[in-house]
Amino acid sequence: MGDPVTVEKFAIGQSVRRIEDARLLRGLGRYSEDVDLPRQAYAVLVRSPHAHARIAGIDARAALSSPGVLAVLTGADLAADGVGNLPTDRTRKRRDGAPAFATPRPLLARERVRHVGDPVVLVVADTREHAVDAAERVAVEYTRLPAVAATADARTPGAPAVWDAAADNVAFVWSAGSSETVTRLDFVVSRVAVAPMEPRAAVGEFDRRTERYTLHTGIQGPHGTRTLLAATLGVEQNRVRVVSVDVGGSFGMRSGLYPEMALVLWAGKRLGRPVKWISDRREAMLTDEAGRDNVSTVELALDRDGTFLALRIAVTLNVGAYLTPRSAGPGTNNVGGVAGMYRTPAIHHETTGVYTNTTPTGPYRGAGRPEATYAIERVIDVAARQLGLDPIELRRRNLIPSSAMPFKTGLVFTYDCGDFARGMDMALSLADHAGFAKRRAQAREQGKLRGLGIANAIEVAGGPYTAVNPDTAEIRVNPDGSVTLFAGSTTMGQGNDTAFTQIVAERLGVPPSRVQVLSGDTDALGAGRGNGGSGALTVGGSAVLRATDKVIERGRRIAAQLLEAAPEDVALRDGTFAVAGTDRGVTFAEVARAAYVPKQLPPGLEPGFSETAAFMPPSVTFPNGCHVCEVEIDEATGVVRIVRHTVVDDVGRIVNPMLVKGQIHGGVVQGLGQGLFETLVYDETGQLLAGSFMDYAMPRADDVPSFEVDSFEVPTKVNPLGAKGVGEAGTVGALPALMNAVNDALAPLGIRHLDMPVTAERVWRAIREARMRA
Repeated sequence: MGDPVTVEKFAIGQSVRRIEDARLLRGLGRYSEDVDLPRQAYAVLVRSPHAHARIAGIDARAALSSPGVLAVLTGADLAADGVGNLPTDRTRKRRDGAPAFATPRPLLARERVRHVGDPVVLVVADTREHAVDAAERVAVEYTRLPAVAATADARTPGAPAVWDAAADNVAFVWSAGSSETVTRLDFVVSRVAVAPMEPRAAVGEFDRRTERYTLHTGIQGPHGTRTLLAATLGVEQNRVRVVSVDVGGSFGMRSGLYPEMALVLWAGKRLGRPVKWISDRREAMLTDEAGRDNVSTVELALDRDGTFLALRIAVTLNVGAYLTPRSAGPGTNNVGGVAGMYRTPAIHHETTGVYTNTTPTGPYRGAGRPEATYAIERVIDVAARQLGLDPIELRRRNLIPSSAMPFKTGLVFTYDCGDFARGMDMALSLADHAGFAKRRAQAREQGKLRGLGIANAIEVAGGPYTAVNPDTAEIRVNPDGSVTLFAGSTTMGQGNDTAFTQIVAERLGVPPSRVQVLSGDTDALGAGRGNGGSGALTVGGSAVLRATDKVIERGRRIAAQLLEAAPEDVALRDGTFAVAGTDRGVTFAEVARAAYVPKQLPPGLEPGFSETAAFMPPSVTFPNGCHVCEVEIDEATGVVRIVRHTVVDDVGRIVNPMLVKGQIHGGVVQGLGQGLFETLVYDETGQLLAGSFMDYAMPRADDVPSFEVDSFEVPTKVNPLGAKGVGEAGTVGALPALMNAVNDALAPLGIRHLDMPVTAERVWRAIREARMRA
């Protein structure tokens, strides 16, 4: 590793390597599957093979006689123990104003299963192999029922009802904005699998001495999960501890409570020993909350000069079989981004959530932001072609100028700051837009279709617009001057430990090697926001910053006592508390030692050197940027190749440029992957046809080019760091930029719009049909 990095080089704004990687790259991470406890048992779930059926009977006799089996548990056992259902969403309304039907979701289905993979029986054995063998011997008798899987079919007359109490399959209807059009576009945003590097896992134990449950699992919000678990198990929150250390990818999918989390705790208490459950990839495809899955119509009204007058969008959102607390969020909380960077005065948005016999959907990187940006950016391109205008020029005419900030959009949001024209100009220049026409002509000579797509992406960060959750941080300065930070923001692999260390090291003047960051344990910190909505740095980092301020203030008082000076004359610079205008000072470590010696403290100050701070921003932030994607299509085969992708982002003040680029790279690949080939497909009976990586295409290194990434800073005043957030920025802009590029390449053939994913087969068929029409 070499010598420790100096304080000056490990400061806010510096590109420093991630401190987490020293252990992660050596295999020293601690993921959920790495947790093994003494006397640990193993759980396997028997899941429904049907999308919709009644449970006629369960015969567990053969399973109970299998080697190593400790228990075979059903929904009846849960009910007998008084364990509740998973939480649902009781806040949404139907079109008539009546509350949405709050879907009861037991941890184990009792009477009816509603999607393939619904858990029915929990088998626990001394080894995972024994549990798997026994689970195959459980006989469940089903009476199959008609099912509906496709989003577009859920509201058709005569469609099978997922829930009898919602015969039309409508879960909720949400609308905002004013109604008023010319360009219309019907489009689909496909359902995708999250497919994180680390599949879900959970290890649960119950301590009979303290009567406390402890859950080890990879989760975005340990404190929020603790709250939900306590309610489900029927105990007080101080009886539940949640520990989440390393997480191999989350992307929103790990933001809520899953049945397995509560089941291992319940089974652990019944058996008097820890219980571990691990998902494999096929089980994950069936049971992880999926992302996106919209069928939408967008209409844009313009005058003769191309000025945007009004925008209207209607979205049908597939929530799956159960309405969870996370189901509606992507279709309601973040849709203000449909206003884009434009001055459209009147916007109306309506989202209708529908039930289907599929796995529930939930947040996935961007959680409604990519869908909103896709709607406005795609319809602008269609309108430009319809009016005979350059799509870039059409955007320029309608951009919100920086002089208009703060700007109240036509739907929900008020942007506090931004320089949208600058970002677009920088991206076009970096992408060599001026040379595109020549490249397109050269490609045509080689039998290739080349297209260029642009997307001006803006998103909301720091929490949904209806509520901004606070975050907390505690800084403990130890007697030797080393610092331990307990962060309320958990880390999902994006480098939070590094960014937080940069803040602490710069503010307190201590070497980064003397800073340790801990997070993810509900016993270590009383409250925490967790991670999500690009808020780890904007909200969590601001809480860390406030905690450092309180540490500095406490240190000034102690230093003033030691130096026999007034506290207001003492300042901390480069790790030393010094008296202004003199050469007298004491080091940070000397102050730390004194903090634990009562006789060296000023009157009224208790021994110790710890401070806790919380931060709740007054409003959200709006990261923004421009993506330019250039593609080449082989006209003979339909294969789409991305030859260039350029991103320029304004994410506010940047703590670590290297981390920002890494987040943008990863986000871009997720957006491009969905556009190119990712889609979770069900057949008409609700059977999943893409249940493994043999059927579900994931982007690989050779599917994408090296990205050109640049940034500029327009700091926000919403938080003391001036940061806007970066976690979702890459995905929000990449998907619409790619789809605009592909449709631009196909436009000379008379193809108006092609939906995602743009697989070779789909593109080839579109080209073939266009030739037949010509």
